[in-house]
Amino acid sequence: MAFKVLFLSHAPDADYKKHNSIIDTGKYRLLTFVVKSQAEALTISKRVYAEEKIDAILLCPGFSHSDVAEIFEVLEGKVSVNVARGDGPSSRIAQTVIKREYYSK
Repeated sequence: MAFKVLFLSHAPDADYKKHNSIIDTGKYRLLTFVVKSQAEALTISKRVYAEEKIDAILLCPGFSHSDVAEIFEVLEGKVSVNVARGDGPSSRIAQTVIKREYYSK
């Protein structure tokens, strides 16, 4: 039985029906989706949990504390919900690129 993880990330031009993948080693199953909104993140979280009975969700740093809480609540506390956050300098580096790529065009 594999440890099953859903990774969610944000992008303003995402189409979660196209921008997804699965990596399965046998012991670890990683499902990834890029979404453009919290509503899509909730939809995918519920659907993937129903289909895969995932053990954990890993979120990109773009998810707020309230987003994390909402995902945890919609899954009724049955799944570990974690956020990938860096230290201060790393977060500033990523934020600079995100601002440039997502908001300056």
